[in-house]
Amino acid sequence: MAEYTLAHVGINAVNSQDALEAAKMFELLFGLTVKEGNSSVFAGTAVEIMKAPYKGTHGHIGIGTPDVAAAQAELEAKGFAFDPTTAKYKPDGTINAIYLQDEICGFAVHLVRV
Repeated sequence: MAEYTLAHVGINAVNSQDALEAAKMFELLFGLTVKEGNSSVFAGTAVEIMKAPYKGTHGHIGIGTPDVAAAQAELEAKGFAFDPTTAKYKPDGTINAIYLQDEICGFAVHLVRV
């Protein structure tokens, strides 16, 4: 059986300014270091604020696993489907992240390598 941990919670912001402001609030509240990326801003490793609305009505939940391909295969065997257009790969071709096809209570869920 694959290993799973809560990697992060994702919040859909309206734009990059709102994302940065939200990350700074998490920094002020809990001391989580702000790290800005291309499509999102992280507050520590626990919170990812998207710079524009993305997957999930309310946002997304990142589930960490050391082997995304094995976890995906395990979940597909249980009947869950993935959205192949969301797959992200490392330079060596190893899958690094992928979203489930369906939301759970308005949240997209994705596997991410940890």
